[in-house]
Amino acid sequence: MELETEVLVVGGGLGGVAAALTAVRLGRRVVLTEQTDWLGGQLTSQLVPPDEHPWIEQYAASGYAELRRRIREYYRRNYPLTPAAAADPLLDPGLGVVSRFCHEPRVAAAVLEEMLAPWRASGRLTVFMEHEPISVGTNGDQIEAVTLEDLRTGDEVTVSAAYVVDATELGDLLELGGIEHVIGAEGSDQTGELHAPEVANPLDQQAFSWCFALEHRPGEDHTIDRPAGYEHWRDTVAPFWPGSQLSWTDVVPVTLEQREWKLLEANPDRRAPFSLWRYRQILASSNFVDKAIPDVTVVNWPQLDYWEQPLVGGPDPRKALAASRDLSLSFLYWMQTDGGYPGLRLRPDITGTADGLAKTPYIREARRIQAEFTVLEQHVGVEARPDGAGSEVFADSVGLGRYRIDLHPSTAGRSYVDIEAYPFQIPLGALIPVRADNLLPANKNIGTTHITNGCYRLHPVEWSIGEAVGALVGFCLTEGLSPRKVRNDPTHLADYQRLLADHLKTPLAWPEEIRTHRD
Repeated sequence: MELETEVLVVGGGLGGVAAALTAVRLGRRVVLTEQTDWLGGQLTSQLVPPDEHPWIEQYAASGYAELRRRIREYYRRNYPLTPAAAADPLLDPGLGVVSRFCHEPRVAAAVLEEMLAPWRASGRLTVFMEHEPISVGTNGDQIEAVTLEDLRTGDEVTVSAAYVVDATELGDLLELGGIEHVIGAEGSDQTGELHAPEVANPLDQQAFSWCFALEHRPGEDHTIDRPAGYEHWRDTVAPFWPGSQLSWTDVVPVTLEQREWKLLEANPDRRAPFSLWRYRQILASSNFVDKAIPDVTVVNWPQLDYWEQPLVGGPDPRKALAASRDLSLSFLYWMQTDGGYPGLRLRPDITGTADGLAKTPYIREARRIQAEFTVLEQHVGVEARPDGAGSEVFADSVGLGRYRIDLHPSTAGRSYVDIEAYPFQIPLGALIPVRADNLLPANKNIGTTHITNGCYRLHPVEWSIGEAVGALVGFCLTEGLSPRKVRNDPTHLADYQRLLADHLKTPLAWPEEIRTHRD
C-alpha cells in the first residue's frame, strides 16, 4: 500500500504524539506510526512515571499541561477516589517520590487516544499501530518516503510526505536514511565538556532497563520460575557496582558512596531516605475508598540497568534485549527468594503484557543528529558555567526543560555521571540536521551530546521538542519555508516563535530567578 501526506511522524512516544497533534491542530494532514499497541513511549509502553521539574504546573508546554489535566480528570471520572483526593487540584494517584504526579501507564495511553480521537475521526490524522520502519527512500537531501512493516501481518505500507519526523526511540530513521548522526559518547577533545571521556567511544551508551509493575500480598507466594540467567546475574559484579546487582546495595549517583535500601520500610540511611517501593509508586491505596485497589509500584531501579552491550552499534541487539529481560526477572526472583518477599506479585494488567514486564525497554540514549547547533555541557551544566550565570540564553528557543545531567552506568563500564544543571531552553538549531532538509527529530535524537542528553531526555522535554517540531512543519508548510531558513532569518524566526508563544501558549524563556536556580 502507498500513501501520501503532508507530515509523517514515525514513533508514537510523547514527542511523536506532540508533533502529530500540534501539526494537525495547525491544519496539516498527518500520518502517525507506532511500533507497539500503546501510544506514549517512555510514559506508557516503557512503564516510566513522569520525571518532572518543580515548576511544571506553571511552565509546561501547552499540550503536556493538557495531558496532565486530562489524566487527573480520567481518575476523577472513573475511580473511587476519597473526597480529599477527588478535591485535590494536584491529584497524584500514586504518591510516588520521583515526581508529584505518578499514575498508571494504561491511563496515560487512554488519554493520549482521547486527545487524538477527533482528529482521527476527521480523517486529517491517520494512525498505524504496531508498524515498524524498515526502509527510507531519499533523493539528495530530501526524504521522499518511509516504508513500514505491519508487525502483525507482515504487510508493508510506504508513506511519502513533505516532512518526516523521526520520533523513534533509537533514532531509527537516521540509520535507515543515511542521515548524519552520532552514537555514544563524544570525547572532551571534541566538545571540551568537563565530564566527557577524553576520546569518543560510540559504544559508551547509557544502560537501558526493562521495567515491571508489582503489588505486595503478604502471606502469599507468587515466586516466579527461576530465570535462565539467574546465576550469571547473581555472581557477576559490574565494574561500577559494589557487588551483585541482585541485592539492596547500590551507590549514590552523585557521590558514588555505597548505600543500602529497604523495600517497604522507612530507611534510616540518609543516602537512601525513602523505601524503594515509594520511589515510583503509581497507585496509592490511600487515595481510594475501595481498598481493594492496592499500592502498586514500578520497578525502574538501578538493579535493572543492563550494561553488558549497547543496543545501537553493538554486536547483537536482540541478545541485549533478551539479556535485559533476564536481568529484570532475575532481580524479581531474588527479591521473592533471598530478598525475603515471596508475596511480590507481577501486574501484567498494569503493563498491558502477558508476562508483567513493560512492552518495551526503557531507552535512555539514542542515535543523535549532527545538528546545526549542538547543546554542550558548557551551555547548561552548573560546574561548566560561570558561577551563578544560569543556563545559556538561546535566541532561537522553542521550549523549556529542567533536569539534572543524569547518566546511568554505561555499556563502556563507566559509573554514574550525575551533575547539577540549570533550568534550560531548547534551541531550534538542535532540531535541524546539518544536511537533510525535510527530516526533523522529536525524541532523544536531537542535537545534544552524550552528556547533555542526560538532561534533555525526560518526559516534559520530549513533549516540548515534539510540540516545537509539529509547529515548525506547520509553519514551514504555510509559509513555504525550510526549517533552516526559519532559524537563520530573524524575521521568520520571530514569526515562528510568536506562533509558539502566542497561539500555542508555549513558554520560551525562564524567569531569571528560575534560569539561575541551583539545587
